[in-house]
Amino acid sequence: MTRVLHIHFGKEGGAERFFVNLATAFDKRGVEQRFVIRPNRSWGDAIAALGPVRHSNFQRLSPMRSLVRAHIRKTCRDWQPDAVMAWMHRAAQALPPSHDGVRLCRLGDYPANLKHFDNCDVVVGNVPGIAQRLDDLGWSGGRTVVSNFPKPVTPRPVSRADHDTPEDVPLLVTGGRFVPRKGMDIAIRAAARIPGLWLWLIGDGQERAALEALARELGIADRTRFIGWVDETIHYIAAGNLFLLPSRHEPLGNILLEAWQAGVPAISTRCEGPSWFMRDGVDGPMVDIDDIDATVTALQALLDDPARAQRHAASATERLQQMFTEDAIVDEYMRLFAMTPSEARALR
Repeated sequence: MTRVLHIHFGKEGGAERFFVNLATAFDKRGVEQRFVIRPNRSWGDAIAALGPVRHSNFQRLSPMRSLVRAHIRKTCRDWQPDAVMAWMHRAAQALPPSHDGVRLCRLGDYPANLKHFDNCDVVVGNVPGIAQRLDDLGWSGGRTVVSNFPKPVTPRPVSRADHDTPEDVPLLVTGGRFVPRKGMDIAIRAAARIPGLWLWLIGDGQERAALEALARELGIADRTRFIGWVDETIHYIAAGNLFLLPSRHEPLGNILLEAWQAGVPAISTRCEGPSWFMRDGVDGPMVDIDDIDATVTALQALLDDPARAQRHAASATERLQQMFTEDAIVDEYMRLFAMTPSEARALR
């Protein structure tokens, strides 16, 4: 039986949902797993159902930091996992300095430097651009690309009435952490310029008060709903007529993949991830980052031509099945877990 120790200090968002999805998929393959994660996460119970959990924030100046490292070294020594998998650069700092199994760091964003990867045999990026960034920074260890997949869930549209939204109005859905890089302000500004278009924003974060104020300022507060974090985003996306990914920076775009799985016509900015996998004008329209005029034009065009919108949605669903299936992604990780450290370090 394959054994994997996960180290994950993430908070809330699409990356964390994918962490749960992948660990669940490993469990279905019979992988025995243990975890080191932050306490009090909304997804913590789902992880605890898959294996023993040690909680830690891994704060920089906390004395608990050395205790967590000691726990990880002891687990590696006593339990002998086939792989120790760090999620993002912060967790990579907790990887043991040596181990008989493979030590890997899974990156869902572009690294600024290499200073936290000394104990990694291989770095796994979820888009080719991350692998290229590693090369540009001078990374000499192993590196490969293994992308994501949406959770295999049958979309069931939630009731609009539960969120005080009429059934007969056009509804635009977007979501993510409410931080500047996600571009939630663009979604509000674009929706405000299309009469009668309602907007759902899924998620939460530091910009929420500013976004609520913007909706009031633009006169769209009465047709804007702040949904908050939800367990299954896809059911909320499925309630909409259109989906928008307005991000200024998006290494992949997990929530866009969920929109494709829901069969909802989608528009995206030309941020990093979608620029890799989304075919402009085939899977849906793509617009330049921060281009509100183009976003409004693309939204209005799909609202005016439902047949075109559905053609885009059908093409996107096909693309999803070509590039982002659970079996293919899990197969790639199982291949990595079976490697020796020297084999992993040689990956290119």
